[in-house]
Amino acid sequence: MDTKRLEEEIARSCGNMTALLVRKDGETRYERYFNGCGPEDAFHVFSVTKSVISALMGIAAGRGLLGSLDRPVLDFFPEYVPKRGEKTIQTVTLRHLLTMTAPYKYRSAPYTKYFTSGDWVTSALDLLGGRSPAGAFRYAPLIGPDILSGVLERAAGMRVLEFAERNLFSPLGFAPKQPVTFPDKAAQMAWYRQPRYDGQWIADPRGVNTAGWGLTLTAEEMARLGQLYLDGGVWNGAQLLPAEWIAESTRPHSRWAEQGLDYGYLWWVVDRDCFAAVGDGGNLIYVNRKKRLVAACASRFRPRVFDRIAFVREQVEPLFED
Repeated sequence: MDTKRLEEEIARSCGNMTALLVRKDGETRYERYFNGCGPEDAFHVFSVTKSVISALMGIAAGRGLLGSLDRPVLDFFPEYVPKRGEKTIQTVTLRHLLTMTAPYKYRSAPYTKYFTSGDWVTSALDLLGGRSPAGAFRYAPLIGPDILSGVLERAAGMRVLEFAERNLFSPLGFAPKQPVTFPDKAAQMAWYRQPRYDGQWIADPRGVNTAGWGLTLTAEEMARLGQLYLDGGVWNGAQLLPAEWIAESTRPHSRWAEQGLDYGYLWWVVDRDCFAAVGDGGNLIYVNRKKRLVAACASRFRPRVFDRIAFVREQVEPLFED
């Protein structure tokens, strides 16, 4: 396998990439690190966090903790009182949140107000609903997914990170993660600018872990999650995640028409055989069922990066056709 051209392309068009790991038929076939990084380095994977939350929701669903996905979200927050005149939030279900078809009462995301609040889940609930009915695709990068963290905490009776460590991270051999909270905006901005991270997961002032961003993973950890999905939820002979959940969460349930992209349960559906977890800056877990291939790309943040799914399909997959 000649990887010289691949690494030349990485240097040319993917200069912020820190790691590329490829597994084929369950074995690591390629593993390289860039920009002074190594196997022990973890990176902020941004929206790949959403797909991890999807996996945790699948574990909870498999244990009967959630009930139907068509259950109203407010069932998990009986103390929450909708604003006067609000009639839409009552119709929003778990399925709407998982498929990005929940409506929100904002055009421009009020990030400052949100992040300076003491309770990000309640702040997200305050923005959920509005005049538009549930059912139309609306991608919520940060504000909105945290509601699922609140649901997981209520359903499992423990912190999201604790649930993840017990049921997903530890069984997959991930390094332990630590919750991180920000005392102010300066601390949050400083965290974003770190060149590398330890195992961490951002939490709000109440200790509720984020659902749309904020998790740090190594390239190996990303690849293991992809392998778990490729193998139908089985890892070292144990069924960690229901196979039915994986099948459902990686098939199209909604579509971002403007971008021509299909969406499952917090996973992007590339085509019949392929699906991906995608995070800002070029972070990616890509799975091709037919070719039995998993590719994990870790990156430092850079705006408007070259499409990493296209990169994997055009530059990486052809090297592993055997």
